[in-house]
Amino acid sequence: MSLTLYYHPLSSFCWKALVALYENGAPFTPHMVNLGDPAERAALLALWPIGRFPVLRDETRGETVPESSIVIEYLDRHYPGTAKLIPDDPDLALQTRLRDRFLDLYVHLPMQKVVGDRLRPADKKDPHGVAEARAQLRTSYAILDQQLLILDQYLAHGGWMMGERFSLADCSAAPALFYGNKVEPIGEGHQHLAAYLKRLKARSSFARVLNEAEPYFGMFPRES
Repeated sequence: MSLTLYYHPLSSFCWKALVALYENGAPFTPHMVNLGDPAERAALLALWPIGRFPVLRDETRGETVPESSIVIEYLDRHYPGTAKLIPDDPDLALQTRLRDRFLDLYVHLPMQKVVGDRLRPADKKDPHGVAEARAQLRTSYAILDQQLLILDQYLAHGGWMMGERFSLADCSAAPALFYGNKVEPIGEGHQHLAAYLKRLKARSSFARVLNEAEPYFGMFPRES
């Protein structure tokens, strides 16, 4: 196959790319990377010197594509499939990209701050940073809940982050909210956001990602 995704099945940003690939339907080879293996880490660094995944390798076009949002943009442009994840309308496309950035910066990264702190030695923990991250998550939940409330008034069946169509924004939301809810529960005060997360988990593309990740959930760091 032309496309190979270098990833780990527990990585939240890899989930984002996987959801897009499963929505798109483009054939690809999944290549799981064990960063604890020196040879596998070296191979990933040779592809992308930053050493983070996901990384998409396209042998046909001779392209190496890092970063989950860019992977999705690349698929939409060069391997358009059954689902178009970025709207053609330039204004709606801009709003979709804005929602993607909001979810990555103000939900995904604060969630990772909380999870990462659990992996630190006891004398290296950052309680102040974790408290700030949790506060950011709560603020972001409230903003997203209000946005979804407005959509729910027009979509009786419950829609997606940008309305009727599943998009880049939903690919971003799925892992960010799933793991965010693990570390800072969404709670009953944000019923529209909670209902949206429930819809995401029932979506076939994300349900497949969750099913594939299930054998690795024991590696997720619990709060000590």
